Amino acid sequence: MTRTARLGRCGALVLTGVIGAWLGMATARAEDANKADIEALKKSLAKYEDYTAAIRDLYLSTVGCVHYSGEKIPGAMDYPEGAMGIHFVNVPSVGQELDPMRPNVLIYEPTEKGLHLVGVEWLVPLTPDTKEPPKLFGQVFQGPMEGHYPLIPKEFVHYDLHAWLFRDNPNGMFSPTNPNVKCSEAEFPMLEKPTKMMPGPM
Repeated sequence: MTRTARLGRCGALVLTGVIGAWLGMATARAEDANKADIEALKKSLAKYEDYTAAIRDLYLSTVGCVHYSGEKIPGAMDYPEGAMGIHFVNVPSVGQELDPMRPNVLIYEPTEKGLHLVGVEWLVPLTPDTKEPPKLFGQVFQGPMEGHYPLIPKEFVHYDLHAWLFRDNPNGMFSPTNPNVKCSEAEFPMLEKPTKMMPGPM
């Protein structure tokens, strides 16, 4: 009886180790796949380093440079201090099927030498059919939240995911704000207050 029990515990330990190793390899494969997809995405977006190419492809500027002070406001989205830059939104793509290779928004930083492409964003409108937040590259979208007024109407309740593909972010590639991006050279109004967080889908 005792020997059988010991063999059982050994078997359980071996099985646990095998499962752990398998999960580790699966996670590594998923991370490698995400890295490959992200590199492919960066290459596909390289042409938009020239913002006039973005305009030709119907990415239209919201003009203002978005920056958050890091102030925590009850009932509002909690963003770390940093900028979201100037958004160029491809309006026809919003509400269409989510495409990891075609972000709805291109993010530019205003500098003395012009606009520099620093990141992208995907937008998913909240609809009655929404059951849970969308995901891309293993990341869960933030939201739902109101539109970033005054640049985007508050009535545009949505989920979003940022990716700082072209500018290092100490808070992580998928953080909503980037302290390395500045709005100091912008000649447009800046947004300081986080937009309101909406109740999630039921």
